Amino acid sequence: MSSLIVQPRARLFHGHVWVYAIEIQKRLGDPKPGDVVRLQDVRGKPLGSAIYNPKSQISARLFSYRRQDLDLDFFTRRIERAVKVREAAGVDLSLCRLVWSESDGLPGVVVDRYGDFLVLQTLTLGMAQRQDMIVQALNDVLKPRGIIERNEGAVRLAEGMEQVKGVVSGETPEPFVVRYQGSAFHADLLEGQKTGLYLDQLDNYQQVAKLARGRRVLDCFCNQGGFAQAAALAGASEVTAVDISESAVALAAKNAAIAGAKIDFVAENCFDFLKRQESADARYDLIILDPPSFTKSKSTVKDALRGYKEIHLRAMKMLEPGGIFATFTCSHHVSAGEFHSSILEAAVDAKKVLRRVCTFTQRSDHPILATIPETEYLRGYAYEVVASW
Repeated sequence: MSSLIVQPRARLFHGHVWVYAIEIQKRLGDPKPGDVVRLQDVRGKPLGSAIYNPKSQISARLFSYRRQDLDLDFFTRRIERAVKVREAAGVDLSLCRLVWSESDGLPGVVVDRYGDFLVLQTLTLGMAQRQDMIVQALNDVLKPRGIIERNEGAVRLAEGMEQVKGVVSGETPEPFVVRYQGSAFHADLLEGQKTGLYLDQLDNYQQVAKLARGRRVLDCFCNQGGFAQAAALAGASEVTAVDISESAVALAAKNAAIAGAKIDFVAENCFDFLKRQESADARYDLIILDPPSFTKSKSTVKDALRGYKEIHLRAMKMLEPGGIFATFTCSHHVSAGEFHSSILEAAVDAKKVLRRVCTFTQRSDHPILATIPETEYLRGYAYEVVASW
């Protein structure tokens, strides 16, 4: 087995599992892209086993602190462990993320479950080369009716791989409706966004809905209408949901009809809608802001923060005293401090006093590891606009 000597100040020595190209001091042997390599420090002390890809800035990804090969038994054990973690957390295993990359010791492997079907992503070269073994392990452990691969996105490109999708095992699923806590969602596992749904927000839909009874609710960036549906079903007096995508709004309206949720849908750019409603002196009691990621890299974080501040400012101006806004960011490039600052700066400009109601995070089927900040990417807050002192 080839080895990589890791430089002394690498993130690996602080608990992270990524080794960047600039952190590799020397290569011993002739490691090929996708190989398992042994990591060691400059004194020769073994640090663990990793998958190697010199084409990526993240050249090595640790998956075990022992000498370990990637065989069928390894994948079976890691998948079984991931399932037990979610069982212990009380997650609904029929609709959840069963495997989440580094958080489950499988760098680049994502597995989402939709009833009898699994959606698989192998986003690192080392795991993609062993996809057949992963599929076999999933079939052995979970016995699904079918497994779909959704190997798309920037991560695959960074690893030097093509983007592909299709059925890799079993039956081909037709689009179907998923029910969760009374809400309805259309799941298209082959063509839908991400792997079909935004599973990370499912519990937050319900948490925000607890604030909605008797309130006039505005759900911005609604996508399939998860927050809007939950709020309407929880007894909101009226609900308006907005998204720039006409197809998303049409699908959200179908979802609401199935769930029996009364919602007014608007297909419009949310920034334009908020500006227009503010000019019209519109008033709401609960505003939900759940935009797609405003930044995909550190270089555009400042632009993203300006966007967050704008929507926070406009939302605050449309809330009655005692009104609440719930706001989210899904980019790990935006830190908790930066995101919170965009709220505070907007509050100062709007001359509003805010009282925190609750905080939000990703669903527990997306585990957060303390030493890998990238595993915590979904953050949110609910704040009440305090009546004048």
